[in-house]
Amino acid sequence: MTDEALQECPYGSWPSPITADLVVAGAVGLGEVRVGEEELWWSELRPEDAGRVMIVRHETGGRPLDVLPAGFSARTRVHEYGGGAWWLHSGSLFFTNWADQRLYRVDPAAEPDTYQPPVALTPEPAETHGDRFADGVVTADGRWVICVRERHHDGAVDNEIVALPAFAAEASEPIVLVSGPDFVAAPRTSPDGQLLCWLQWNHPDMPWDGTELWLGSLHDDGAVCRIGASRRLVGGRDESITQPQWHGDESLWFVSDRSDWWNLYRIDAPATLVSVAEVEPAVVAVAPLRGEIGTPAWVFAQARYAFLADGRIVIAYAADGVDHLAIVDPAVAQGERIVDLATGYSALSSLQVYGHGAVFVAASATTEPAIVVADLPRSGDVTLAVVVPPRVLAIADDWISVPEALEVRGDDGAVAHAMYYPPTSPTSVGLAGTAPPLLVMSHGGPTAAARPQLSLSVQFWTSRGFAVVDVNYRGSTGYGRAYRKALDGQWGIADVDDCVTAASHLVAAGVVEAEHLAIRGGSAGGYTTLCALTFRDRFRAGASLYGVADLEALARDTHKFESRYLDSLVGPYPERQDIYQERSPINHVDQLDCPLIVLQGLEDEIVPPAQSEMIVDAVRAKGLAVAYVAFEGEQHGFRQAPNIKRALEAERYFYGQVFRIPPFDPMDVPSEPIQIENL
Repeated sequence: MTDEALQECPYGSWPSPITADLVVAGAVGLGEVRVGEEELWWSELRPEDAGRVMIVRHETGGRPLDVLPAGFSARTRVHEYGGGAWWLHSGSLFFTNWADQRLYRVDPAAEPDTYQPPVALTPEPAETHGDRFADGVVTADGRWVICVRERHHDGAVDNEIVALPAFAAEASEPIVLVSGPDFVAAPRTSPDGQLLCWLQWNHPDMPWDGTELWLGSLHDDGAVCRIGASRRLVGGRDESITQPQWHGDESLWFVSDRSDWWNLYRIDAPATLVSVAEVEPAVVAVAPLRGEIGTPAWVFAQARYAFLADGRIVIAYAADGVDHLAIVDPAVAQGERIVDLATGYSALSSLQVYGHGAVFVAASATTEPAIVVADLPRSGDVTLAVVVPPRVLAIADDWISVPEALEVRGDDGAVAHAMYYPPTSPTSVGLAGTAPPLLVMSHGGPTAAARPQLSLSVQFWTSRGFAVVDVNYRGSTGYGRAYRKALDGQWGIADVDDCVTAASHLVAAGVVEAEHLAIRGGSAGGYTTLCALTFRDRFRAGASLYGVADLEALARDTHKFESRYLDSLVGPYPERQDIYQERSPINHVDQLDCPLIVLQGLEDEIVPPAQSEMIVDAVRAKGLAVAYVAFEGEQHGFRQAPNIKRALEAERYFYGQVFRIPPFDPMDVPSEPIQIENL
């Protein structure tokens, strides 16, 4: 379409085929990938099936097969964020079921492509969801499942590594192998079955702050599995270790940020060290690089490296906010052993060895996630095959806004990173002499990161004439430990500064409208949003999705995993109660003077609804425009299609009303009315 044929209409009101219905229609969240004996398995989060997580099996040349029967969903509540809810052994599937959090096994049936009903391996707990399981493996001989159990009882929470018979016909009480630390993760057995490694850490640390890699001898007398001699190998409060794996030669590999970057290391012949705690292991840096193989362990069972049969290692690493696929060849000189592979993808996860290459989940700035197989010959070109394609969107490429990387420097000299998405439409332009409204996105975590992959939830805005900037403020992952730790003691300050800096940079560049700046975020990003609206005067509206309004309430009421997180981000509580009160938006509503919409799941155990209700009540009492939309059946984050749709429609309607942007299309009017009080 020529420029002359473009329709001129107000920014923010452009007609768009990217509706809230399209955002959720047929949407599937591709999760973890596993490799069976020859077949591929993966998990799918299905918003149109009430947020159910299905396990899918696929043999080459066959069709994908849903493995779980009706009423079952593979999702765990360990740490409340889950991950690692399923694993495989000899054609059988082991998984934690969402409804009761018990561990189940599903075995193949006699008929091809059929499975027997799930068998419960763990008993019904005394408390609902009292026993939760995650991050498991089955020993090589198939006798034992070894996994993480989180037990809730009498107001206490115990995190342990347990073992239980893998192929029993009925439920049995697990045997505790490791207990005592506040948290445990990643139990992994050595190839010969004689050793078990695991990660552990204690309050107040989070796993991206400080973890320890432990090793113990594993004994099985036929009826009981137990740990013999054990010791800490490496790690501590100043080193974050993640993703331990055993190599076939019995060496132990792991990812550590001891160099400031989450890089790959190994310990050779660790079996000789089990019972000699005074001997410091020799740690080999496999392939130093200025990039991060590791990611923050909000969820279990992340995988960003895998061993190829020819001795090379395939890795995914982040540099400058973009993921790269690379080959590491230990047989080559140190400075030449890392070779990047051109894949066209910028976001990678769940990397597994498969055949002569690897399989992984991949996305780019213009494509949603897909499952991709890479053939990785030692000589010759890399070939890629898409096993599970992204959904067919039926929209032309010229509707897609491609992000531009920004590096902005604040008044204090600190650098922040961001991705800027300009308004994009093949049919519309803004009115002459005007600039678009800007939506600043503050991600959760706060250790998460804005990823350069196609998100229709972003394109929903840009295709309507909004500009979007997704900020990787200080504390974000992918830029080294020092950048991640730069938020320590500064939460509610440094992150807000970086969001304000990004917005001010775009205003100064003349590409956005200074009077139409909004900020939005979920969870920790919701806290950043509320702080920006309360303690700064840069923004004119905001949206908090299950965000924190009262730091003291969060410190007192949140779940075990995050109950001491604020010690590093803010300060110890109650010793520094003054800081908590000073940085809680709920205590300073008198400084908040712009419209706010709040969206909240009513079953949220991480940021309870009371947090949202407090800030809404305070803003309502002040007479400011405010909308509150609550969702039955949702936890921390929205997983059900009708609720995702309603949340998008509500937020678009809210900005349209407060910025006086009329909906161009009747499709932009919410299907369910949204009440904005005090408008």
